[in-house]
Order: sequence, then structure tokens, then C-alpha cells
Amino acid sequence: MSNSLVSEKIRTLMNDRSISIQDLSQRSGLTEEAINIVLNSDKIPSLAPLIKIARGLGVRHGTFLDDSEQLGPVVYRKSDNSQSATFSSQLSEQNSHLAFYTMAGNKSGRHFEPFIIDIYPSENKDFTLSSHEGEEFLYVLSGSVKINYGKEIFMLNEGDSIYYDSIVDHLVSSVDNQSAKILAVVYTPF
Repeated sequence: MSNSLVSEKIRTLMNDRSISIQDLSQRSGLTEEAINIVLNSDKIPSLAPLIKIARGLGVRHGTFLDDSEQLGPVVYRKSDNSQSATFSSQLSEQNSHLAFYTMAGNKSGRHFEPFIIDIYPSENKDFTLSSHEGEEFLYVLSGSVKINYGKEIFMLNEGDSIYYDSIVDHLVSSVDNQSAKILAVVYTPF
């Protein structure tokens, strides 16, 4: 998935609701500059601004990653793991070390977002922590990850998990220049 699809959905929702960039800025708490970056960047922004934009538009944040709407159960197969979405931080590419594979992109009315996330080593050590309303559950499938959570740091290995309030500044990264893979479930109240 590319940001062009995400930004197209945002623009469509803005047009459908007659919401200008200035209106969306006031509703979301993001600056007009940040919204323009989201609308014009080639990378999908991190979850924090997407969640704020979704709230400003009155939709769930998963709307931007949906492929189609399905009322019944959605089955995710390992072979479906072919197309990822790479998120960037709000105003830079500092956090583009994560590749997200949505596991329920076509489930309508869902209240949480399950992802498989590949975490790549990064040359950049100046990561930007993010925060947004809601909760996150992470389970390490392979490798080791470091979770910066507020002023605390948690090291997790394969089979470990963490559940936290995502309103606290947080960041997930790999350890020792090795890739890792996690299952992440993100809930945001609507």
C-alpha cells in the first residue's frame, strides 16, 4: 500500500464532508503543514497523525488502510503477507524502519487493527517517539525488540509480549542491528 492511496482516501473524505485543510487542522490538532505533508508525501505517516486525522474526519483510523469492506469474518493467510505499508514519522522519515502488514484491512466496523510488523535495523539512531489515544499489544514473533515507553525501556525476545497505553510516548525498534518481527494489535477509541 502506498501513501497515494491513503492520501486519496483522506482527500475523498474531506471532499465528501466539505472539510478544508484548515478545518481538518482545527479538528485534528495537527498543523496545516503536517496535514499537507501527509497529503503530499510518498510514505504513509505514523499512526499518531493518522489517528488524529481520522478523529477529525469522524472515521476509524483503519479506514485509510482498508481495501474493501467485508461484514463477515476475515481470514488472513500467510500468503497474504505480500504487500506492506511503510510508515514514516509525522514530519520526517526517521521512523521508516517498520513495515506493516495489515491482517484485517477489509473487515468492516472493526475496533482494533492487527498487524504483522517487520522491524529493520536502522542507521538512524535519532528516532522520534510517538503517542496517540488507545492501547497497543505487541507479541515478538522473532528476534528481539526494544520498547521505549515514556522514560522506561523494555527489552523483549521471541515469545515475550507487552501491553501498554499508547497515549504515553513510545517507540519500537530492533536490537543489535538485527531484524525482528512482531504481531501488533492497536486499539483506538472512536
